[in-house]
Amino acid sequence: MIDERHERLLDQIRRANVEFVHFQFTDIPGAIKSVAIPASRLQASLERGVWFDGSSVEGTARFAESDLYLRPDPTTFALLPWDARPTGRLLCDICLPDGSAYPADPRQALKRALAEAAELGYDYRVGFELEFFVFEDRADLFGDGRIPEPLDTSSYFDESDDRAANLCWTAAQALGGFGFEVEATHHEVAPGQHEVDLAEHDALSAADALVALKWALRSFGRRDGLLVSFMPKPIEEASGSGLHVQQVLAHREGGGNAFGDGAAEYGLSAVGKHYIAGQLAHARGMTAVIAPLVNSYKRLMGGAEAPGQISWARINRGSLIRVPEVAQGAGARVELRAPDPSCNPYLALAAMLEAGLDGIRNELPLPGPVEELPDRASGADGESAGPAANPLPGTLGEALEELEWDPVVRGALGQPIYERFLAAKEAEWLAYRRHISLWELKSYFKGA
Repeated sequence: MIDERHERLLDQIRRANVEFVHFQFTDIPGAIKSVAIPASRLQASLERGVWFDGSSVEGTARFAESDLYLRPDPTTFALLPWDARPTGRLLCDICLPDGSAYPADPRQALKRALAEAAELGYDYRVGFELEFFVFEDRADLFGDGRIPEPLDTSSYFDESDDRAANLCWTAAQALGGFGFEVEATHHEVAPGQHEVDLAEHDALSAADALVALKWALRSFGRRDGLLVSFMPKPIEEASGSGLHVQQVLAHREGGGNAFGDGAAEYGLSAVGKHYIAGQLAHARGMTAVIAPLVNSYKRLMGGAEAPGQISWARINRGSLIRVPEVAQGAGARVELRAPDPSCNPYLALAAMLEAGLDGIRNELPLPGPVEELPDRASGADGESAGPAANPLPGTLGEALEELEWDPVVRGALGQPIYERFLAAKEAEWLAYRRHISLWELKSYFKGA
């Protein structure tokens, strides 16, 4: 039997003359996948789901469990503004043939963490600050061995190239059609680097919104001959791109901010302090999830406001966690600054939430803030040189070792996702270690 939500969806699709609907999900690394079906087949697909071969999707399923089904969430329907003909999109949960949740579905991992927060009396709300680079989309990309030139030469808060500004605002408007709110867009520090800030949403909607935003930026970019890159550090001399996450726990009863206490030290309640302490305690274990690429660790070297050590602060933007000062009555929020745009947002938020909840459950003490980094010599590129007092992992390989040692973060992923994630990332790290770079050849070929 088709329920009332499905009837409303079908009516909406008929009125919009939709021809095709994309059933969309993410694989474990975070890539967007979809199956397009004719609108005429939608009712049957809503009732039974859409079969797909999970073994053919990276990190999704073993051959023994390759028969999987996409179950669409009717609340996620949106029209795609970049398609010439009326086309819709629905986000899906992955299910087993018997209808039960598939344990290696990233969206389900976040739902499990949110359920645990709810049992403790909290709702988890987040906002994202997404940084990215915009380049000309050249046909001979990397053909000459160099990355393309950024689209503009502007800097922080400058008026940017009209094409890039139009791209950001067009994507922001599209997000409104998806049911999500964009707070602002602006040019970032590096040439060709931009930021779009997503307003605070419940965590599941926020992850859905980030998936939609990245898809919209890339789709509109391709239409306009532009290449949008979410690579954490595409240009050696420039600042990297982060995904700063503004986090709030709200009381389920009454909806009040659980982090804030204006009369307490730092304006943080006991819950807020324990939550931050939990994320600091599990920072090394969750780094592989929130910064999952080899390239991520070329951003996380300290300097350029990217964290390199495990600390928190009120003002210091080089800290791992920052608690911004807010207007009276606005409520406290906790900003985690290590994630980057390459992460799977469902897995990243699940790991972050479970780390914070572990701090609350065990009443972990919060160390004092570090408002200034240790006085160290500065490198030629302005980044701090020398070892950090309490460093984040320095490589993907080191981060994977820390993940293996952290039962809380592994539990946030669940064993099926953890095994697949670890296998994919270990293969990536091994391929990188085997690769002989141009820098090595230039440095050692003649003189070694």
